[in-house]
Amino acid sequence: MNRIQKTMLLIAGVGLLACSCADNTKTKTEEENFKYLIDEFADLKIIRYQIPGWDDLTLQQKEYIYHLSEAAKYGRDILWEQNFKYNLQIRKVLENILTNYEGDNGCNNYQDFLIYAKRVFFSNGIHHHYAEDKIIPTCPKEYFQSLMEAVGDGDLCEKLLPVIYDPDLYSQRKYTGTEKDLLLASSVNFYDGVTKAQAQKFYDKMRDPKDPRPISYGLNSKLVKKNGKITEEVYKIDGLYGPAIAKIVENLEAACAVAENDTQKDYIQKLIAYYKSGDLRLWDEYNVAWVQDTASDIDFVNGFVEDYNDPLGMKATWESVVNFKDKEASKRTSIISDNAQWFEDHSPIDPRFKKKEVKGVSAKVITVACLAGDCYPATPIGINLPNADWIRKEYGSKSVTIANITSAYDKAAQESPKSALNEFAWDEAEIARAKKYGTLTSDLHTDLHECLGHGSGQLLPTTAPNSLGEYNSTLEEARADLFALYYLADKKLVELGILPDNEAYKAEFDSYIRNGLFTQFSRVELGKTNTEAHMQNRKLIAEWCYEKGAANNVIEKKSRDGKTYFVVNDYEALRGLFGELLAEIQRIKSEGDFKAGKALVEKYAIHIDYDLHKEVRERYAELQLKPYGGFVNPAIVPVEKDGKIVAYAVVPCESFLKQQLEYGRKYATL
Repeated sequence: MNRIQKTMLLIAGVGLLACSCADNTKTKTEEENFKYLIDEFADLKIIRYQIPGWDDLTLQQKEYIYHLSEAAKYGRDILWEQNFKYNLQIRKVLENILTNYEGDNGCNNYQDFLIYAKRVFFSNGIHHHYAEDKIIPTCPKEYFQSLMEAVGDGDLCEKLLPVIYDPDLYSQRKYTGTEKDLLLASSVNFYDGVTKAQAQKFYDKMRDPKDPRPISYGLNSKLVKKNGKITEEVYKIDGLYGPAIAKIVENLEAACAVAENDTQKDYIQKLIAYYKSGDLRLWDEYNVAWVQDTASDIDFVNGFVEDYNDPLGMKATWESVVNFKDKEASKRTSIISDNAQWFEDHSPIDPRFKKKEVKGVSAKVITVACLAGDCYPATPIGINLPNADWIRKEYGSKSVTIANITSAYDKAAQESPKSALNEFAWDEAEIARAKKYGTLTSDLHTDLHECLGHGSGQLLPTTAPNSLGEYNSTLEEARADLFALYYLADKKLVELGILPDNEAYKAEFDSYIRNGLFTQFSRVELGKTNTEAHMQNRKLIAEWCYEKGAANNVIEKKSRDGKTYFVVNDYEALRGLFGELLAEIQRIKSEGDFKAGKALVEKYAIHIDYDLHKEVRERYAELQLKPYGGFVNPAIVPVEKDGKIVAYAVVPCESFLKQQLEYGRKYATL
């Protein structure tokens, strides 16, 4: 069966489903029978999510979400190309084999190839989405070559097979070591032939240290060396990634026509103007307008946003999230944002670094309708934007907790017969505390992290936004986490009615220390270092607190039946340590103390004890639990009657691989 035939059958199936559920109503039985976990392979699990509240939206709101979702999906190729220069070529080879290979697809070699393909799709490229290491197929190279030749891609074997199989060639997406040049040793496609020193010199010349509103230099460009000269290739409609950006713009224009209000139309038009010009001043104008819209029900992120993948922490990957407000759940985050000034005033940081007046802090709980780019398949559970410090200071920020994603994670975990909590918690009291309070305190941690943590504090006027360089992402995440952890134990949360009692916070302290010191390393290949910013942040905090509290046994390493556990003995003292480290990291950020920031990260965040690492991976393997999870999107399908769209049906995805192939067919632009 060729690609076109398969695609048409897929479309036909979606159409039938759409027609049969146009009103999108679900019975209680259907909700109960909804299967969240739909696939598992390697170290990954694939989860479906629902869109509760969809039926409560108007037809216009659904149409608005539909066009925003189409705009989101058209950015897919950009991310693949940004992650590595050969990713798109390799993906197209995989798609060709999966669609057109007519040989034996039941043999072990083909099954190994299939797992490799799904791992690459999950990571949006050939490097692991968290660990950064290259994913190498377990099927023989000769077999892979035979597949390529069978579908007419034999002419690409000489070029691509070494890229795929050679462990020393393009071995890491983002290099974080010290022995090699950060840029030359990284495979991420933000720089071409440019060293770290050259890149820093290039952008240092652009910066005006006296500019109170500096643009995010380099955010939307690739830095290349041609004929000995370093230049920027800017992402814009008539520049780099132009065909993809043109489709994004086309669908943003369609969304603009059915937006909820003039405020949305205004900042969408600003975003379009930015995509057409590549002018980062227009990006800032868009963000200023966007962050002030706190009244609309529908919201979205669309653009080159986060700089985690850049070794220098400057250039951003493309992402999109389309969502609408969960009004009931947002009552909790509204209380937090309404009291933002109190939290800022009572923070344990130096008064010099506190905002005298906290502006524009808004927080809500959202329901996601589409994940895309760097938020798909793996996605954050909370978001705080914009990232520009001066916009945060003058206009505030938006923070969200993604309710239907956290719910899907929980529901998927319940479908598994085994529990990581039972395996790694020290005693029944710890387990009982987690079951009673864990979901609430985890959500509240996310709320505080995103709503207030990222938006707290301020830089000194003389400090450049990128002064912490490659360590900025880890330290910023640590700062936000510490803010959340410190306040989780504050009686103010009980007074505000968002925690039931003064014992609840202990569940999150238990979980955080257990994860930071031990369980998260199930995600890292044995013998490798800890490279991902969020994982580095958690290790930094937990390791620092373990060391500083050792004399008083604040956190104790225990052993039972040959197994290791980490137990919090003194919760009040641990909170004090969180506050102490928060004060220091805020000082580092506010003063731009690169040396001190580097010392913290390199001492506490990177290197993993081999024996502990081996143990946690073995225990996870026995549980047969996958340490990483990601999502497939439901399809939002227009339903026509008499030539007019009368509804938008939500159709659950049945297969991760089918969705990847459909996206490759429908949304490929580069």
